[in-house]
Amino acid sequence: MDSLKILVVDDESRMRKLVRDFLSRKNFTVVEAANGEEALDLFYQDKEISLIILDVMMPKMDGWQVCREIRKDSKIPIIMLTARGDERDELLGFELGVDEYISKPFSPKILVARVEAILRRTGQANQEDVLKSGGIVLDKAAHLVTVDGKNVDLSFKEFELLTYFMENQGIALSREKILNSVWNYDYFGDARTIDTHVKKLRSKMGEKGEYIKTVWGMGYKFEVGE
Repeated sequence: MDSLKILVVDDESRMRKLVRDFLSRKNFTVVEAANGEEALDLFYQDKEISLIILDVMMPKMDGWQVCREIRKDSKIPIIMLTARGDERDELLGFELGVDEYISKPFSPKILVARVEAILRRTGQANQEDVLKSGGIVLDKAAHLVTVDGKNVDLSFKEFELLTYFMENQGIALSREKILNSVWNYDYFGDARTIDTHVKKLRSKMGEKGEYIKTVWGMGYKFEVGE
C-alpha cells in the first residue's frame, strides 16, 4: 500500500525535522509548511494529505486561524501542538474540531502513536492491524491475542512486546533496541525488565513461547520453525 501523507506545520525547522524523522520511520510521507499561509496553500493543492500536525504559535497566520479555515471545507484529522499548557487553549482546540492536543515538549514516539491511533479511528490506517504467524494471531486494533484459537490474556507491555517481535520476525534484536522501541526512546532502566517480560510472555504462550529465542550476549529473536 502507498504510505499516508502527513502535513507538518511549524515555524521551527528543527521541530519539523524531528517530527518528520519519527513519522518517516513508520513509513509516512511528510510534507512541511513553515507558516499558516503556506500550510493552507499546501492543503488546498494536495488532496492526498491524510492528517495535519499544526503548531499554534506561528507568524503570518496562527494555528487557530488555519484550523478555522480548514474546518470550513474539511474534517481532516488535526493534531495541535503548543508550547502553552493553558486549559483555555485546549478547550478552544476541541471547539474548533481538533482531534488531539499535545503540549510541547512532547515525546515524538507518543506523537506518532497518536497519529496512528487517529488514522485507525478514521479508517485511514494502512498498516497491517492483524499479525499472524505460527498459530499466533495478534489484532492490534482489538488488542487481542489468540494462540491456536484460544485467547491469551497479556498485559499492555507484554502485548506491545509481542507485537514488536512479530513485526520484526527473524531479526535479532538487542535488549537496548527492544527497550528503546517498546518502553520508550528515552527510558533509562534495567535491561532485566525485558528478560522478566519475555519470561512471562513465553509462559503465557505455552509451546509457542519457544518462538521467542534467546540470542546469547545480545537479546532475542522471534522465529517460527518449519
